[in-house]
Amino acid sequence: MRLPLLVTIATLAAGLSACQTMTPEERRAADEQRCSSYGFRRGTDGFATCLQRIDLDRRAESRAQSAEMMQSMAWDLNGPYIYRDRWRHHH
Repeated sequence: MRLPLLVTIATLAAGLSACQTMTPEERRAADEQRCSSYGFRRGTDGFATCLQRIDLDRRAESRAQSAEMMQSMAWDLNGPYIYRDRWRHHH
């Protein structure tokens, strides 16, 4: 029961370290390059919107991964039990 929790924590640590391999300046440059590759020109509203959408997408992905990890950790800690032939979670 403890092993899945340790694996989950190790996976989280590896994921966080992977995110930190790129500095904020490098990430911004990569985002700008991506928007430029889509045909947006710097200094335009479209370029700013492109950068904003990339940032919002990155934040949404981070929230989704966090929620998935928390759900996994809760499942590992509490585990399911059967109550009247239905799966329930310990509270």
